[in-house]
Amino acid sequence: MRSLRVRIGVLGLALLTGLATPTTATAAEPTTPTVEERRLDGAVPQEILRRSGFDSVAPDFARALDRARSYAQARRAVAREGARLWRGAVDRAQGRGPAVGDLSRDDDRPLYWARLGMTRELRAWQPDFELGEGQRARLLDALERTSRGQEEIRYPRGGGVRRILVTGFDPFTLDRDIRISNPSGATALALDGTVIETEHGPARIETAVFPVRWRDFTDGTVERALRPHLPHVDLFTTVSQGRVGRFDIERTNGAWRGGFGDNENVGRTETVPVTDPATQPQWTSTTLPYAEIVAAPTGRFPVYDNTGVTEIPAGGTEPVVRPEGPTPGSTARAGGGGDYLSNEIAYRATLLRDRLGLHATLPGGHVHTPVLQFGAGNTTEVTDPDFVRNRLDIIDQVRSIVTVAVSATERTRG
Repeated sequence: MRSLRVRIGVLGLALLTGLATPTTATAAEPTTPTVEERRLDGAVPQEILRRSGFDSVAPDFARALDRARSYAQARRAVAREGARLWRGAVDRAQGRGPAVGDLSRDDDRPLYWARLGMTRELRAWQPDFELGEGQRARLLDALERTSRGQEEIRYPRGGGVRRILVTGFDPFTLDRDIRISNPSGATALALDGTVIETEHGPARIETAVFPVRWRDFTDGTVERALRPHLPHVDLFTTVSQGRVGRFDIERTNGAWRGGFGDNENVGRTETVPVTDPATQPQWTSTTLPYAEIVAAPTGRFPVYDNTGVTEIPAGGTEPVVRPEGPTPGSTARAGGGGDYLSNEIAYRATLLRDRLGLHATLPGGHVHTPVLQFGAGNTTEVTDPDFVRNRLDIIDQVRSIVTVAVSATERTRG
């Protein structure tokens, strides 16, 4: 930024003294890798990419970029390659195509690390044509959306098939353990485009994955991805990794960011920023059929109806834990799902539901999965049999939870 200001200052002086005439903006310089992208060079990410066959994704993408001779061609290449990565990850997770490498096919980590390889290539790319700073940013945005499945949400036309929307997250806390996988992201890959059979007929599931970055949520990535679809689906649930050994159906979501560092090692402590803050509620609620979900035998992990929140009571100044939910007029400090991005995606999705006038008709909320754990004693290997079993069991149980939710909703409507 400093060098840009210097160039602008020199140009402004030249214009004032008659030594220059206005020109078009100069091409944007390549940008440095992000915190997330710099982790790519570690041994674990490289092993995950190699053992999944996704180590060729970034080099192939770089070659596709180099063939572009205009911004329009680059835009098409980015959209094509981003969508190809998403479809490749979904196909791998669902057993389609050759099994390249020895890493379990249900693994979500190849998608995450391969995407970062692509974004790093795009930041460093120096095309033969002029590429402005805003254009590079739009290419990066298109790559994020297409490689996360956000542009691939499509349901069959006509009636007879119910429509379900499920979201997951990238791995996170990678500086604590760079081997981490996120079962919500793995679930999104396993369920995308699948059909489940419910008591009232088939239901099609479409999924997308979101970044663990405060800035993307501030910029409205959740609303932009979900707004076109919420008026047309029969049920939605956001999913993230929660506590050890249990599922939670989060009853209440709070409008507060607690400051924990994201995947860029950035923290935010503030009210969740949304459009029209004057009408922003402190709390939103699930409309998932939580009682039926908790009562059903969905898998080996227990499932809880989590009603607790942390609030500042009306007229108070200090946070108070409320096991039974918020009290009237209180200020949010943590929803049932905490004060991190899990809570925030639930808050944003349910607030969008309510602002679209769908609170009474659209079941939606948040499911927290168990923490995905490695086998006992494994502190260095990128996978092990217990790790794979735990992830597969979590995926299967989310599928069962969604099936129960759809069936319960249809019974209520019927």
